[in-house]
Formats: sequence, C-alpha cells, structure tokens
Amino acid sequence: MNPEIRQNKATKEWVIYSPSRGKRPKDFRRGRQEKKRPPEREEDCPFCPGNEEKLSAIRMEMHGPSRCGWQTRVAPNRFPALLPEGDRGRLQRGIHLAMPGHGHHEVVVEHSLHNRDLAAMSVEEVGTVVETYHARYADLMKMDGNAMIVLFRNHGERAGTSLVHPHSQIIATSLVPQHVRWREREAQYYFDEWGRCVTCDILEFEMRDGRRLLFDNESFVAFVPFAAEVPFEIHIVPRNHRADFGSVSDEEKEDLSRILGRTLHVLSRALEDPDYNYVIQSAARYRAGEPQLHWLLRIRPRLTTRAGFEIGSGMNINPSIPEEDASFLKDSQALSESSASHLP
Repeated sequence: MNPEIRQNKATKEWVIYSPSRGKRPKDFRRGRQEKKRPPEREEDCPFCPGNEEKLSAIRMEMHGPSRCGWQTRVAPNRFPALLPEGDRGRLQRGIHLAMPGHGHHEVVVEHSLHNRDLAAMSVEEVGTVVETYHARYADLMKMDGNAMIVLFRNHGERAGTSLVHPHSQIIATSLVPQHVRWREREAQYYFDEWGRCVTCDILEFEMRDGRRLLFDNESFVAFVPFAAEVPFEIHIVPRNHRADFGSVSDEEKEDLSRILGRTLHVLSRALEDPDYNYVIQSAARYRAGEPQLHWLLRIRPRLTTRAGFEIGSGMNINPSIPEEDASFLKDSQALSESSASHLP
C-alpha cells in the first residue's frame, strides 16, 4: 500500500499512513523479555489490603462478585495534579494569565489483588470497576466548580504508570481545555450542517462497512477507527446517543463491562500485554444534554514514539493500516476461542 492521508471525520485532523516505515501487525508484539508476574500482595504497595495507613483517605469502596471484602477502592492521589482547596479566580502575571490549581485527583484501585489486571478479570469484576467509575464520576460532577471530568487508565511504563497494582485515575478540573472545546465545536459544526451527530454517523458507517469492526453487543460497538492515530487504536462507542458517561443505564454498564473486558483481553493476548492508555471522553458540564455530543472510550496502545514531525506539524504518522490491525485482532480472537474449545 502506498502512503495515504486520512481525515478523522469527528475532529477534522489528518493522519499519515506510511506502511513502508512500519511493521506487520504481528511484529508489534513485544519481542522482548516478558513482564514478570507480580505477587498477589506487595508489602510496600499503598493499594494492597493492610496498607491503608499509606492512603490519606478512602472516598468509597465496592464489593466484588464474591462479596468477601472490597474489590474496588477510591482514594485521593498521593501526588495530585490538582487540589480541591482554593478558589477558581484568574490571576494576571504581567501579560500572562494563571489560576490556582483547583480540582480533584483520585485513584480507582480496581482490585484488592496486586496482580489482578483488568484484562484478566471476570465480566463481573470488570462490572464492579465500571460501577465504581460511574458512581464516582456522578459524585464529582455534582460538586460545585467541577467543569470537566477525565477518567483514564495508564497501563505499563510507556503509558506513564508508576505502580503495578491495577488502578485508574479520575481528574476533575474547574476549566475546560481548548482541546475539548475544539472537539465539541467540530461536533457542533457537523450537527448544524447535517442535523445529525457525527459519532452516530461514524458508528453507522463502521457497522455497515465491517472491515474495522471488532466486537459489538446490544449497547456498544468496538472498532479500529478509519483514521486511527496510532497502531491498534480502538474506540468503544455506545449505540444509544448519549453525550455524558454519567447518564448510562444499568444495562449499558453491564454491556460496557463485557465489551471492555473482551477488548482488553484480546489486545493483551494478540500483542503480548502492550502498554496502553485509555480515556473516557465525555461531555463537559452543562453540555451533557446537547444533541451533537456523544461519549466514547478510546484505547491507545503505546507501540510507537511521537517524533519531530508529529510534534512540529501536529499530524500523526501511523505505520500500521487500521483494516490490517482489525483483521489481526479478529484472527487472534478466533484462534483463542478455537484453542479454548479444544481444551479437555
């Protein structure tokens, strides 16, 4: 395939595809020493049971399917990017503008076991994680001054994680950054022109086209986007048009647990546990009911390094073709299911 430049219909960003610079999908496997499996409990880990004194507070806990003790726990981040103290007023520094670092930064401990990663959890355990996400998201969104909430997960050193114990993070800010405003404006422009949600249109096309489709259920669809910025990027998108993650129903939370667990499991098996980030992209506060916005969960494996051209131009160079990535993941899933069916 010759180089091609594709546009992300939702953001109008362009991505360069240069397969001659890259590898075949199977070559993105680690090809290096496998990660050492950690123990079920680490003596010095602040997230392990028995080390509660290492946490400044515990905001909430949820039982898992076994009902034996807690599975998930929410606590303030020990090294917060933002703090709830102080006001939100702007400060002038000569010709520059600043403001106090007001907000909330919390950790969602996903399991009491130190080595129970999300990709290896049961559907019920993933469901407890999703339920914790939703409950804490709703609580933070109700607090005065929180304008936007970002819920994200860093898996592996290249993704920015510093603790092995499975966890996600939530940051609530008192402002909405321009990147999010820009994404919302593009959705507004599309809606004003066509009278439809751009994400709904993308989802309908991907379901009809099928080449990049991975999995789907009653409530969600997982696919490699047409203009994926990095190899094996995956979007999990709700079928029902909703702008705000906080508005999902109980049935949708169960379906999200199933498709998220399945996607992470296949990604882990196919690429030998790659480092990745995922983030829930949801509407900013006060825009949660607008018809042009549509929340989604975006997974970005850390298989390549952003270099000079990307930094200078703002465009990404992806050496991997989305259709080939999707095909490779589907083949890996089929092989895994076939192997499992022949087990005694």
